[in-house]
Amino acid sequence: MARLRAGQGVLRRKPIETIEEAETVEGGGPAQRLTRTLGLWQLTAIGVGGIIGAGIFSLAGTIANGVAGPAVLVSFLIAGVASAAAAFSYAEFAGLIPRAGSAYTYGYAVLGEIGGWFIGWDLLLEYTAIVAVVAIGISGYINFLLGETNAELPKWMLGAPGTGAGHRIDLFAAVLCLLIAWLLTMGMKNAARFETIVVGLKVLVVLLVIGVGFFHVKSSHYTPFFPFGVSGAFTGAATVFFAVFGYDAMSTAAEESKDAQRHMPKAILYSLGISMVLYVLACLVLTGMQSYKDIDKKSGFSTAFKSVGLSGIADVIAVGAIIGILTVMFTFMLGVTRVWFAMSRDGLLPKWFAKTHPTRHVPTRVTWIVGVASAAIAGLVPIGEAAELTNIGILLAFAVVCTAVIVLRYKRPDLPRSFRCPWVPVVPTIGVAASIWLITYLAWQTWVRFAVWFAVGMVVYFAYSYKHSELAHADARGIPQE
Repeated sequence: MARLRAGQGVLRRKPIETIEEAETVEGGGPAQRLTRTLGLWQLTAIGVGGIIGAGIFSLAGTIANGVAGPAVLVSFLIAGVASAAAAFSYAEFAGLIPRAGSAYTYGYAVLGEIGGWFIGWDLLLEYTAIVAVVAIGISGYINFLLGETNAELPKWMLGAPGTGAGHRIDLFAAVLCLLIAWLLTMGMKNAARFETIVVGLKVLVVLLVIGVGFFHVKSSHYTPFFPFGVSGAFTGAATVFFAVFGYDAMSTAAEESKDAQRHMPKAILYSLGISMVLYVLACLVLTGMQSYKDIDKKSGFSTAFKSVGLSGIADVIAVGAIIGILTVMFTFMLGVTRVWFAMSRDGLLPKWFAKTHPTRHVPTRVTWIVGVASAAIAGLVPIGEAAELTNIGILLAFAVVCTAVIVLRYKRPDLPRSFRCPWVPVVPTIGVAASIWLITYLAWQTWVRFAVWFAVGMVVYFAYSYKHSELAHADARGIPQE
């Protein structure tokens, strides 16, 4: 039996062979474990739920109108190829290390404790911020629909301070965060059943958009195809890339999969493949129904259908957008709670957070903490400022996971892999290069916030995590290296 490594300081690693072994919590009791209840298609639904959302219902119109024109289709294809390179790397690790935590756990096993810590620490902020940003987006659609019915609501509850006259809190966004947290505390089986049903409804709405819109496409709208030049398509790719991941958050649920080693790699690739097909078809319909110059940046499909006299379909799309974006909230809140749970179980954060519900077997403590934190951000922070908290940590996680695949292939070629990333090191290298390239497009404010969060993480790690991790306890007990 492999043993925990000792005596390697911040670079100490947990051997992959021990990750499935029983661990202990403080006091000598058995480790907190999650119940394996998710099947292949439930995992796939969670992945699709995390990928398809604002990308179709909002972002496609924004990029088509002012950045890429009809070549928004190319933008999604470029982003999809870059995302697929990372998805193949995630799929290999998901089959190799079927445990909660995703990129955090992979980094910990391959690159050492300090590397795993900072991936996890970054994802805690990134995923929580994404939940908040998406909630604000849904709130906007709800306000739009209420406006269609001429409903008058108090201004104080319609937006964060500074977003409009009289605004005090975005109440809808805050309540949505708390509702998703409540859903996740009800147990993974019930929560996954809800997510699967809602994702199915979302996909049906997208198929309705594609099927009906196809009969109103005019080929003349595709000319010129590159009105902003080829560079416009690449610029658009840098933006829409953030609409083609979500499988990374889904992979944090590996420990709750019935057969993670077989199902997780498939679910990652299936969810990205299904989403990319829908994205491409939706972009063809959107830019074919209207000239790119006339596409509304905020509600592209709704205005496109109104322009051809299909106002009823436009209202269905607005409802579909709310449903679609709601599933994104579910996936990323699931992701952040599982990363937090894994870090706490490993001792990098207090073990108190790793406590699971005695009958539902989900980490209710961290789920409610994340729910309240995301509700506070969604309710009180303008969407632009909240959005600046996202993306950089996820891109760094992508780069780390792709790098780790290459490292592990050469250091441990003997490990049994249920899925193997093709063409190593070429495919993972593409994933690393794409992530670094996209990072260069981020605003300087994003870097400042990342630097502050990184500095806080340094303090927490050396003040607490370094001394309390499970591997630190192995050092103290003098457990020898392998």
